[in-house]
Amino acid sequence: MSRREFIYLSQKDVIACGVLDMASCMKDLEKVFLLHHRKEDILPAKVALRWGDAHSEETRGRINAMPGYVGGDLNTAGIKWIGSAPTNPMKYGLPRASALIILNDPEKMFPLAVMDGTLVSAMRTGGVTGVAARYLARKDSKTAGIIGAGTQNRTQLMALKEALPGLSSVRVYDLSVERSRAFAGEMEKSLGIPVEPAKDGRRAVEGADVVVSATTAREPVVMADWLAPGSFYSHVGGYEAEFAVVERADRVVVDDWYQIKHRLTQTLAIMFDRGLIGDDRIDAELGAVVAGDKPGRRNQEERIYFNSVGMAVEDIAVAKRVYDTAVRKGIGVPLELWDKPLWV
Repeated sequence: MSRREFIYLSQKDVIACGVLDMASCMKDLEKVFLLHHRKEDILPAKVALRWGDAHSEETRGRINAMPGYVGGDLNTAGIKWIGSAPTNPMKYGLPRASALIILNDPEKMFPLAVMDGTLVSAMRTGGVTGVAARYLARKDSKTAGIIGAGTQNRTQLMALKEALPGLSSVRVYDLSVERSRAFAGEMEKSLGIPVEPAKDGRRAVEGADVVVSATTAREPVVMADWLAPGSFYSHVGGYEAEFAVVERADRVVVDDWYQIKHRLTQTLAIMFDRGLIGDDRIDAELGAVVAGDKPGRRNQEERIYFNSVGMAVEDIAVAKRVYDTAVRKGIGVPLELWDKPLWV
């Protein structure tokens, strides 16, 4: 047959197909990290369309093109096209990020699906922290400190609760008091644990067992003195941690060191670019830890710093599960590519 179709999945459709299931998302991501470690994927460097230098992303925003291929039983190629405008929530009442994901058959190369990728992206980013926390945080972690109260911080906290069932107390700080309060009320109701707005970053972080920063800050918002012995810190945004955080960490783990260096926006990359650290400062990539080729947490006193830049293969894996569910349940709108190709 020469007729070709693909399916379109709206945000409502991807929700119906389980995109908000954090446990399944983290399962997808563990598989991805194993495949990435075994080099059973293809991951070109993401392309950033910017209106200025690298740090213009925190103010003006950017659009990223992120292609990739995941092997194994997933065997799917795709691309995420994601725009991010930090002023959207305040200026227009819109989400900061909006994304589309295209999945392709890696044999014939035809498109299989086009879907809303905004929730896929948010869930997988939170899920990466969850997978890292499962291996690198103390198993008895009870308190979390969160810097930022946006969409991304919601999925970060969802993932922490999934990875660390004993989590029983959360403090959150955001520049906007209203956002902190709204976030605290929403997440306390959603997760069933106390979430308290903090007056400043130090009060959110100090003494916490696990810490996450996911902001658009252009200057450090997490200081080394705030991080307790035995803490796990997941650095998600750009230049959010002062250099001393890295210098004092007992171990430094990343998702993909090459991709972090290529982006040149996060603390580690800035330090590398200035000659303050070398490749040998990176103790492990997360895939090696998941595979058991590198150790996870070794003792209760280690300060572990984890930095993720985000990889397209993560989006593709989660989107593939959503697509498979859509096909199985008959969800989505079939769209014709062609009835008969004009030329062959």
